[in-house]
Amino acid sequence: MLKTEIPKYYQVKQGQTLSEIAAAFCVAERAIVRCNGLTRPPYAGQILLLPTERGNVYTAREGDTPALLCGSEENFKLRNGGDSLYLGMRVIL
Repeated sequence: MLKTEIPKYYQVKQGQTLSEIAAAFCVAERAIVRCNGLTRPPYAGQILLLPTERGNVYTAREGDTPALLCGSEENFKLRNGGDSLYLGMRVIL
């Protein structure tokens, strides 16, 4: 079984948006806002508490690719802790 280590905190990088951060960790933007009491967009260097609620889990089928499931191979790797994909694998979308 694939296990991924999700950090409890995340430091915002220059130019990152709340949407990008939420997508990278499979969490809802509003959950990040709520956990951190945000009233404005996050800024570079800010430390955010990541909520424990995670994104949708999907079971891979024939014809699926990392880019198809997560928008890009890089997103797939970030969300699922590696670039391996096989039939029946449970992945975070």
